Amino acid sequence: MCTRYALEKDLPELKDIIDAASRSRLVQKFIDSYARPFITYGEVRPTDIVPVLAPNPKGERCAYPMQWGFLSKDNKRTLFNARMETSSVKPTFKDAWKSHRCIIPASYYYEWQHFKSPDGKEKTGDKFAIQPAGLTVTWLCGLYRIEEGYPVFVVLTKDPTKELAKIHDRMPLILPTDKIDDWISPSSDPEEIARYALEDMVIEKAES
Repeated sequence: MCTRYALEKDLPELKDIIDAASRSRLVQKFIDSYARPFITYGEVRPTDIVPVLAPNPKGERCAYPMQWGFLSKDNKRTLFNARMETSSVKPTFKDAWKSHRCIIPASYYYEWQHFKSPDGKEKTGDKFAIQPAGLTVTWLCGLYRIEEGYPVFVVLTKDPTKELAKIHDRMPLILPTDKIDDWISPSSDPEEIARYALEDMVIEKAES
């Protein structure tokens, strides 16, 4: 599961993406319609409007502002994550899985430890900041689509590594930098690219 991540605007790779997305006309359109800011640094939460990488009409990598969350088929709730294992068949996600994939750049993502208390109820504990070993940018895989004229996205999740399973039963699908263009290409096979998912993570306790 992934419902929080962080953006650090001083990282060169992130700064270039943030600057490019900030120049999009969509930023002002979002602000005019929702009266909410375009988030360029700090902790990102569901429904925030943030920089996302997706192909432009020519198929080239481009940075766009997008809002986090798909409206469900029944229009009664907003979905922020999608399970990688079932996205190809779920009505809400299957079209995006096939040809509308994106990358959500982050410094790292947050997860809260989940555990059962003695009375059997699920509880949340410490908050952790997690990112791939050896990288300063965490490339979260996602799906996007257009809702009422605006681009929106969800983060894909998968089974966790043995180490991360001690914290939560899901983790985001994260790819190495050299697989970004392959992932967002509408003509590529997402099942094949997902095999390159990174699993060696640095896990640090974070401030709540």
